[in-house]
Formats: sequence, structure tokens, C-alpha cells
Amino acid sequence: MQNKGYPADWLYQLKQKNDIVSVIGKYIHLEKKGGKYWACCPFHNEKTPSFTINDEGFFYCFGCKEAGDVISFVQKYESCDFPEAVAILAKNAGMEIPEYTADETVVVKKQTKERVLKLLDCAYKHYKDNLYLPQAKKAQEYIKQRGFTRRELEDFKMGYSLGWTEMIEYLRRQGFTYKEMLDAGVANVKNDHYYDVMAERLMFPIFNAFNECVGFSARALEKTDMAKYKNTAETVVFQKGRVVFGINLVKALKQQQGIDRVVIVEGQIDVIAMHRAGFKTTVACMGTALTKENAKELKKLSNNITLCFDGDTAGIKATIKSIDILKEEGFNVLVAVMPEGRDPDEILKQQGKEALEKIINNAIPPTDYLIKSELKHYDLSTADGKGKFAKVALEHISKLGSSSEEEPYLDKIRSLTQIPIDVLRRDLDKLSGRTVSAFQKPEKAPEQKVIIPRENGNIRAIRFILGSLIYNKPFVNKKIDYKKLLPRYSDMIDKALEGIPVSSYFDYFDVENNQLLKDCLNMDAETSSQANEKYFNECVWAIASVLLQEKQAELAEKFKESENQAERMAIMQQLNLVNKAIREKKLEEFYVR
Repeated sequence: MQNKGYPADWLYQLKQKNDIVSVIGKYIHLEKKGGKYWACCPFHNEKTPSFTINDEGFFYCFGCKEAGDVISFVQKYESCDFPEAVAILAKNAGMEIPEYTADETVVVKKQTKERVLKLLDCAYKHYKDNLYLPQAKKAQEYIKQRGFTRRELEDFKMGYSLGWTEMIEYLRRQGFTYKEMLDAGVANVKNDHYYDVMAERLMFPIFNAFNECVGFSARALEKTDMAKYKNTAETVVFQKGRVVFGINLVKALKQQQGIDRVVIVEGQIDVIAMHRAGFKTTVACMGTALTKENAKELKKLSNNITLCFDGDTAGIKATIKSIDILKEEGFNVLVAVMPEGRDPDEILKQQGKEALEKIINNAIPPTDYLIKSELKHYDLSTADGKGKFAKVALEHISKLGSSSEEEPYLDKIRSLTQIPIDVLRRDLDKLSGRTVSAFQKPEKAPEQKVIIPRENGNIRAIRFILGSLIYNKPFVNKKIDYKKLLPRYSDMIDKALEGIPVSSYFDYFDVENNQLLKDCLNMDAETSSQANEKYFNECVWAIASVLLQEKQAELAEKFKESENQAERMAIMQQLNLVNKAIREKKLEEFYVR
């Protein structure tokens, strides 16, 4: 059993005060059917609900097999660790958190993370105060030039680094060590001298979904040999591929009034300009490269995404790459086509909010965008150009996955290239793997498995026995000593016999990394049709018979090796009893003594 770092009885109380249906219902839409709550799973793409919450206090998805209690749901959905999920739920329930007492390495990591977050919170507030000092004139002039209002400065907590050592000295006065500054990515060291890595730059604090500052993006205000924008290096709380600038503001908006769609732009300046113009659901990734981790973070906000990247070559490449990632994660994607070489901030300044609103409202589906982008690269006045364009366009269409979605695009390609539609359809079928040779032999139907296969020592039987004990099923044979039958699982059996709540297994065991226990907890959902006394007894005998056969072989070997007549007689008596038990399927050997 694992040490979760908190008393098991306290965790039980925490879960009692955080009803799993109420908590999950704040994140996703639930519907009650047949005594259970159902939803489309937030952890994989699906159209038919397969995510359910049972009466025992944990969730299970029939599709992707994700499962857990209310704490593990918050962990998965919020992409946070166990202590962070506990803190969220404790705050929700108004409970005081006891001292964390996990393994030393885990405790140290948690303490380091807490100190880094505390330092960053202190740093961004000090940078923010610096912005209003006379020494920050360069930053103030830039802000005036950009047209940032006091509201934007407050919403995005912008600040300024006064120099190479000012922040270092300030943090030292606040009680932080040089090592903590290095851990947080605020400082670096050269020739034993520590300096502010963002010296004399305009500071954009980066916040996570919990409104915690995790790092900075900083803009140079004068010409420099270094990059115009500089980001915090990777730290214990800052991983560039997971950061979404503005996610804290959009999440707050979602909690206040709900949102229909998230707009993704390229950089911080565009996000701020978009919010100023009223596009309050706008975010940006760090750089133009959207990652799978970014997509998972955005999934928590909405299933609907509009890409609004710059209309230059880099923006087009980023859009194409982002489309594949977002569609793979199950988003409904639209693409706002920006004028060539322009970005959202420029459109807002030069043409106003209405012009950008029109571009966003006229956003097109990804396949239309991809086909439109490909058109620029081919000369459709030539046969070669038509053929090559048709080939790449069909590759995009093949990813749609259904004939009803493909057909309108086939007609579009036909009108552009004059290639007969039956030829296009045949090529599309080949790309989609739908062409089957007339000589291909049909696959043999898989053989039906016996009720309890001897896979991994009758693992299915073990799962069903343990699951039945965990759920205290009425058909469980109370005469059996299950620790004798399944000695490897005595910890689980002890808890089952204690009658602890099913959701409490997540507090005593590392369920996430114990597939057998996870399957046992899901048994009630997965094997309800088999849950009866006859099947249970078959499972018990499947395990008992293996143990009896092992004992039979052991006694036979002892009988062969023994030269003492009295000993041989005693062994034979035992062997006869075992043989009879196997022959008559007797379980007395495993009864509670």
C-alpha cells in the first residue's frame, strides 16, 4: 500500500464533502439515466456518452477505460498532481489541509514547487509595481504607443524589470535564496554574480489555469543582439509546451458565464489587443507552435476552436500543424483566414473591431483552408498541376473519415481540375484503405475463449474474485479464506474484508499504476452480466484447482524421494485427499480455520 501523504480518514472526509457528481458536473455536462450519471468523456473524443459515475463515488469510461475517484478526476482534468487536486477540493469544502507526510523525495519536490510559486508570485507583483516608477519611462512610452489601457495592465499584470540586479536584491530582502531564484528561472549566474535574466524588459507574467504565475515572457524595448522576446527557461512549474497565455482569464470567464469558443492567436500582444476589442476568449501558445499538451489544456475550456494566426508564411505553417493536433484531440476547428502578411492587432488598429469580427465570423472548416492553401502551389492551367493538386487535396479529404463529408469536397476538386469524379473517388478509396482485392481471403473469425482462460495464472478469475470482494457481492462464499486462495493480494483482501468504501481504495493504493486493481474497481460496470454465484464459484475453483495441482505435484515428488515407509504412508494419505478434492471439486482446503 502506498503513502498518499495525508491520513486516509481525512481523505475520506474530503471526498464525502466533495460529492463527485457535483464536482464533475462543474466541469462537464452530466445526464442522469437509469440511476447513473452519464457524459461524453472529457479524456478522449467521442459523440456517444460512455463516461459514467457510479454510486460508489468514482467515475469510469467504457471507451478509453479512464477511471478514478473525485481526486483523480480533478488531477486528470486540471493536469495537476495529487496534492494540488487535494488543495482544490479542500478549498471547495472549506477544510484545513493536514501536514503532508509522503516519501521524502516527494515532500522535497512539493516544497520546492511551493517555494518557486511563492517566489514567482512575489516577483511578478514587484515587476508590476516597477512599471509605474519614473525609471520605467521606456516601458511607459511603449505602453502608450501600443495603446494599452489601465484595464489591460491590470488584467494581464504587466510589469518592468528595472535592471540587472534590482530584482535579485529585492528577492533576497524577501527571504529567497539564490538557488530558489535559479529554480524559478528568474535569475542566472555568471562569474559568481547573479543577475535578472529579463533585465530591462517589459514583463508579461504567464499564469496557469489556477491563476498562479509560473513564468514570464519579456519583450526588449531597445535594439538588441538577443531575441526580441525571451521566455522563462524550463522549471518545475514552467514547461513551454504546456503553457497557454490568457488561460486564467478565459477560465474565469467560463466559470462566470460560459463560453462557446476559444480563439487562438500567435502572441501576447495579439491576445491583449483581442481582449481589449471584446474578444475575451482569446489565448496564445508560447510561440506559434501549438502542442498536444496545449490542446489538452484548451480542451478544458471548450471543444470549439478558431485559429486566428498571422497571414504570413510562418502563420500558415503553424495553422496547418495546429489543425492536425486539434482534430486528433477531437476539437471542432475553424480557421479565420487573415489577409496576407497581417496579424489581428494590425487589423484592429487599422480597420477596427468590425473588420476582425467579420474575419472570425467567416472562419472556414479546416479542409477548406487546407485546399485553399494548396491552390497557391500549383498551376491548374496545366495537366501536371491539376494532377499534383488533386493528389494533395485528396490526402486532406481522406482524413475526414466519412463519405458524406468527403463527397462535397470531391465535387469541388472535380470543378477545379476537371478530373472525372469517379477517378477522384477511386483514388480517395485507395488513400483511405477502402479498396479490397477480389482475391483477398476473408479473415478467420476469432476463436471463442473459454469462460476463464488460463492467461497469466487465470488473471480474469482473480479480477472477478477480488472485484466481488471489493463490492461485497451477495454471492461471495463467506467460508473461503481468500488470503490463502490469493496470498499475493492480501493487502487488497484485508481492505475488502474491512468493508472500506470503494472510492477509498484510491487513498490506500496507487490505483493509477495498478492495472489489476483498476480493473477490479471497474468490474461492476464491465461484468454485470456475469455477476452471479455460478460464475463466481467457477472463478474460485479455477484458482483453487491450480493450487491443488501444485500441491499434488509437490506431494508426488516427496513420495518418490522418501525412503521411510511411515512417511510415505502419511504422504499418500495427504495425496489421496488432494486427489479427491480435485476430482470432486472440494474447497475445504481453503476454508477459514
